[in-house]
Amino acid sequence: MARAKLKSAKLKSTRLKSTRLKLTSQRRAQRAAPKRRSRQRTAARKRPAQKFTVSHHREEDFEGGLRRYAKYRDLGIADATNAMVRAHVIRFVPPCRPEEVSKRHYHDVDFQMVYVLKGWIKTELDGQGAIVMRQGSAWIQPPRIEHVVLDYSDDCEVLEVILPADFKTVELE
Repeated sequence: MARAKLKSAKLKSTRLKSTRLKLTSQRRAQRAAPKRRSRQRTAARKRPAQKFTVSHHREEDFEGGLRRYAKYRDLGIADATNAMVRAHVIRFVPPCRPEEVSKRHYHDVDFQMVYVLKGWIKTELDGQGAIVMRQGSAWIQPPRIEHVVLDYSDDCEVLEVILPADFKTVELE
């Protein structure tokens, strides 16, 4: 009987030590977590500094740019991100003239995303064929994908986000 009590006491002691070790390990992990987070923040700081910016809609901010058939409203993101990202609203000038807009080209970018704010746009992307994008549609154009604008509505506006902010457009026709 004494042996059974001794065995039981040793078992309880072992379980207790095991529980303490687990708690200690968990506490160490919790203490280490903020250090990991601070390292992540440090890594993010190595990118170019960014600053707060806001751009409110003003009609007078739409101006000429890359294409004659479009007006561009820069959203100030390139300045705020030290040329890491460009974002602008593109308002297509009506009426669409296919002989002017339908020029095959690509953009030498790392990332390009387009979101239709108003109206619709018909575009042809290499390997995808012709696609009509309507208000609320979004797509990514992979880097250097050849494409052509085929048509657009009289009220077409899109939001375009591009990395890097400064890029080349290469005309193929």
